[in-house]
Parts: sequence; structure tokens; C-alpha cells
Amino acid sequence: MRVLFFLTDLEIGGTPTVVRELAVRLRSASVQTSVACLAPWGPVAGELRAAGVPVVPLGASSVLQLPLVARRFAGMAAKVDVVMSFLMHANVVASIAARRNPRVRFIQSVQTTQAYPAWHWPLQALAARAAERVVVPSASVADVCTQWADVPPAKIRVVPNAIDLAEFVKLQRGRFETTSPRVGFVGRLDPVKRVPDLVNAMAMLPGWQLDVFGEGDDRRAIVDAAAAGGVTDRVHLHGRIARSQQAIGLMDALVLPSDAEGFGLVLIEAMAAGVPVVATDVPGIRDVVRHGETGLLVPPRSPAAIAGALRRLADDPALRRALTAAASRRVEAAYTWPPVLDQYRSLLRGDA
Repeated sequence: MRVLFFLTDLEIGGTPTVVRELAVRLRSASVQTSVACLAPWGPVAGELRAAGVPVVPLGASSVLQLPLVARRFAGMAAKVDVVMSFLMHANVVASIAARRNPRVRFIQSVQTTQAYPAWHWPLQALAARAAERVVVPSASVADVCTQWADVPPAKIRVVPNAIDLAEFVKLQRGRFETTSPRVGFVGRLDPVKRVPDLVNAMAMLPGWQLDVFGEGDDRRAIVDAAAAGGVTDRVHLHGRIARSQQAIGLMDALVLPSDAEGFGLVLIEAMAAGVPVVATDVPGIRDVVRHGETGLLVPPRSPAAIAGALRRLADDPALRRALTAAASRRVEAAYTWPPVLDQYRSLLRGDA
């Protein structure tokens, strides 16, 4: 079986990480995998190539180039048995290729519950008509696909994201053992992530340090929020990192303050590493984190609530131990690669 994974870009982020792991882990004597992306070369492309996975960046830098890219991609799709595309732009291009390649099976993946840009969802609705299946990482994404993209529930398959448990278990250590706890964020610096809310929370936590790992359009807003709150010396922007383990090993707690998530891969990474998590009570996140059991959920857009949850973790060692122990068990039971890969193999075979 020849499987082509197709996504928007191969920059550092949750979806490129998932695609990298699938392309590498599914390769076998009976499955040939390759990856293409709409954008130019990105860091994850290098990781894929180093692992022996063929990679083709199509180099599109604007939506005006999509018609030309679609024709090129249709030619690539003709050479494989299954195309699995991820995210709206790639799904749209894949749907065009599907019309030219009736022999090829097309599967799409939607990874977000983000309402905006609102025009994304009508396009996703059109694209999904060409898909045999639409794969989502959580029940929340399944709900929005049905409501906003008119995808029939029978076409949707929920397959969670997964991690290599051993890579994160080895990061487990004592947390909150100094008088200057370190809070961390890992992800793209996109407005939907609401990182300035986390920066504003730091102004309510004297002496605490914030490490932000990632890059994106919201960097200036984060810098400005730190300056306005008088916490520039305690907010450290590290830029992109190759692997999240580099960041998670440094943290006493991880915060994901997003307005919307499809899943939140970094949550299960932190949970596996014994890092207590604080996150917003929004769709996608609440599929992964159970409030008071595996982490603490707070209302979105509330720096005060974030600060309060972090103080609670710092002040209550018994709570931290209970949360991290339950979180680690949850990840081991639900979010490791062996059972998740079995679900993808079944999907790619076309099993009912």
C-alpha cells in the first residue's frame, strides 16, 4: 500500500508532529509512506527525510498559487493508493485531486474547533464531500465537523493523537521545588492560543518565571503584554524548538490558555512527563483534561483564573501528586502509539 500524507506546512506544531510520527511509524514492508505539504520546506521536513520518508514541499506562498499546486498534487496522488490530508487548505487541494483520481482513496483530517476564520468551514464542507472518511482527534472536533461543515456522523472517525510514552516518562522529576516556579507554554504563537493572557497572569505571581517555546504572529503581542505588566524580565521567549521534550523537562507546570483546540498534543506530553497542567475549559481541551482529576481547567480569557490555578498547584503538593499520577495513567491508557496505530492501519485498509 502506498500512502501519501498531505498537510499545509511542516513547521514545528501539533499537526506536523502527528504526521511525522504516522509517516515514520506506519512504514513497513507492506506500507510505503511519503509526505507532501503546500508550503516551502520546514523543520519537520528535515526530520522526515532523515528518517527515510520521501518529502515534497510544493512551495506555495499564497492562496493564489493553489490552482497550480492542485494540478501538481493531482499528479502526485495518481501514484499512490491512499491520500490522507490534514487541515483545511490541504483538504481542499486534496478534494480537487480526488476528482481527477477516482481510483485513489482520499481520507481527510480536521484538527481544530476554531470558529474563525468563519469561511474555512464552508470550504471544509465542500472538501469533505470528496473524502471517504474524515478523521478527527476528539469528540469536540467531531461535533463541529457535523455542525459547521455538514459532515455526516457516519463518515467521521475519532482517532486520538498519541505520544511515545517512554520519551516523556523519563522527564519525570520533582516539581515546584524552588521559590521561583517555572511555568511553560509550547506551541505556535497564534492569537487563538491567548498567550498574552498567560503573560498577564505572571503579573499576579511575583517571582514566577514564564518560558514560551514557539514562534508566530502573536510574538509582538506577547512582548507588549510583558512590558505593560512589568514582567519582561520574567518572560522568556525561546523561539522554535525541534522537540517539545526540550521544553517540558524545564517546567514546573504547563499552561495552555487557548480559545479553541482540536486536542492539544502538548497536554498529553506534559501529563506523561509528570508536569501538572492548567488549561482553558474549551472544546478539545476538555476532551483530554478532566478538571480536578488529571489537571485544572479555568475559564478562557481569565488571567486571574490562570494565576489562581497555578497558586493552587504550588500550595498543595498532595493535589499535584494526585493530578500527575492520574494524568500519567490516563495517557498510558488512551494516548500511546500502539493502539492508535492499529486504528490508523484499519482506516487505511478501508475496514468498516
